[in-house]
Amino acid sequence: MRFAPTLDSAVASAPATVPTPAAAPVAAPLGRRPLPGWVGALGLTLGQGALVLFLVLFLALPLGGILVKAVTDGNGDWAGLSVVLGIIGADGFMAMVGRSLAVGAVTMMLVVPCAYAFAYALTRCRVPGKGLLRTIALLPLLAPSLLPGIALVYLLGNQGLLKGLFGGATIYGFWGIVAGEVFYTFPHALMILMTGLALADGRLYDAARAMGAGSLRTFMTVTLPGTRYAVFSACCVVFTLTVTDFGVPKVVGGDYNVLAMEAYKAVVGQLNFPKGAAIGILLLLPAVLTFVLDRRLRARQGAQMSGRAQPYAAGVNRRRDAAFLLLAGAMAGFLLLIIGVAVWASFVKMWPYNLSLSLRSYDFDNMDGGGWLAWRNSLELAFCTAVLGTVVVFLGAWMMEKVPARGTVARGLRGAVGMLALMPMAVPGLVLGLGYIFFFNSTMNPLNVLYGTMPLLVLCTVVHFYTSAHLTAATALNALDPEFEAASASLKVPRLTTFVRVTLPMCLPAALDVARYLFVSAMTTVSAVVFLYSPSTVLAAVAVLNMDDAGFIGPAAAMCTVIMASSAVAALVLHLASRALVARSQAWRRPAAL
Repeated sequence: MRFAPTLDSAVASAPATVPTPAAAPVAAPLGRRPLPGWVGALGLTLGQGALVLFLVLFLALPLGGILVKAVTDGNGDWAGLSVVLGIIGADGFMAMVGRSLAVGAVTMMLVVPCAYAFAYALTRCRVPGKGLLRTIALLPLLAPSLLPGIALVYLLGNQGLLKGLFGGATIYGFWGIVAGEVFYTFPHALMILMTGLALADGRLYDAARAMGAGSLRTFMTVTLPGTRYAVFSACCVVFTLTVTDFGVPKVVGGDYNVLAMEAYKAVVGQLNFPKGAAIGILLLLPAVLTFVLDRRLRARQGAQMSGRAQPYAAGVNRRRDAAFLLLAGAMAGFLLLIIGVAVWASFVKMWPYNLSLSLRSYDFDNMDGGGWLAWRNSLELAFCTAVLGTVVVFLGAWMMEKVPARGTVARGLRGAVGMLALMPMAVPGLVLGLGYIFFFNSTMNPLNVLYGTMPLLVLCTVVHFYTSAHLTAATALNALDPEFEAASASLKVPRLTTFVRVTLPMCLPAALDVARYLFVSAMTTVSAVVFLYSPSTVLAAVAVLNMDDAGFIGPAAAMCTVIMASSAVAALVLHLASRALVARSQAWRRPAAL
């Protein structure tokens, strides 16, 4: 593992020189005298206050709106817990809760072992084509959650290609939802488990071999205990994503109703907002519980890599590598099958009677759903989310990690930012979208003018994916040596100048990763924005939902294909831009020519 050079390492490796007298302080150039210290402190306090206000307005208050709606009746009168208790006590409601938990548990038990084996093949084995396998495994991130449901209809639906293989069994129901959720959640678990498996101290494996431990015993006593926190995190993520997703159940759920789908029908179909709020609170509970447990376990985890740790290098084992290559290849084949069927079906003229290729399904303007306007709106949303989100996230993380908190107000603001920045991770997108309805659609709210507009969609998307982006930025900032800030303070350089000229260029790869993550997430999100769009701001992922509702499954597959292609192109462009900008702005990282 390579670490970024620090000033300490540079000084330690520099040749000895004769000490020179300390240089006299250099006066600031005329017209650029530094501002008084209290001005900079006031500016930073105002910046932290603005970030707290942003998160309160667009996260905390919408969640409060759900709580208020859950304790009021249809006329807006106080009803206490009677509304929630009445909904929970309704016939069939607890059975629906059990069905949601069953889908989440089975999906988790299928995805986490498969993702662990795939991650093990990429990090602990010498299998060929690791880059290709990793790319295939991450492809589901580029597609909305409705794509696996559409592909399963083409494969195993009433007129599916492989329907005869299962003796006429239908894909609509429990196993259809599970199969779609496996595709949807697999890359999320894989990324977590790859990170856990990459942190390995080679000395432990050397000791195990020296003591005569076999491969299985080494795995059970060294590898698995070392990754137990990553396994638990992956279980939490998969379970929460499955329980709160309604894209797959919407397409292949059939009569197997789950909580997320019931919340969607309560708000969109029945206009029963108290029921939607009550279900939203129930969906929030498992997410909050798993989030709290995950944070507590991470706090107990401690450091896995000490300063004396040695990198782990997988040895040669042909049987192991062949076995894991076969497993990873089978999983990659399943993912490619789902994506390939959806893409191919989007070019079929009339399924299943005329399988000739045609662009008929891409004539979006002559079909219900939003037309090509939806795709253009999604590009606008993704671009604005990437730009605004990256700026807000990095400034917020910098004020949290690199600016010392002096005074009661500054410390209070920092604590508030730290708490609010982690909240979106525990809030499902469907719940956040419900909160935006109840808060911003109220005529008593002066921010009501934002409802149904593109700015509100951008703000909602930034808040929805804020935590992951914030943690990425904070990790990159913490990797920098604090001596950079100390040196700039001794030279009386303003902190913001240091951030723009030193900190941001050094964290440029992480900033571009955040922008790419926000762009792709904005292109594919459905749950958080499905309640907030207007006819002029309909989005591509929502158009997929609308076309599936109208029975246009071919155009729905075509729009999924367009979303995937757009996300892939944007990710590739940002990757190439990252390489070019890093090569230009971080030339100091390259070794000097002799």
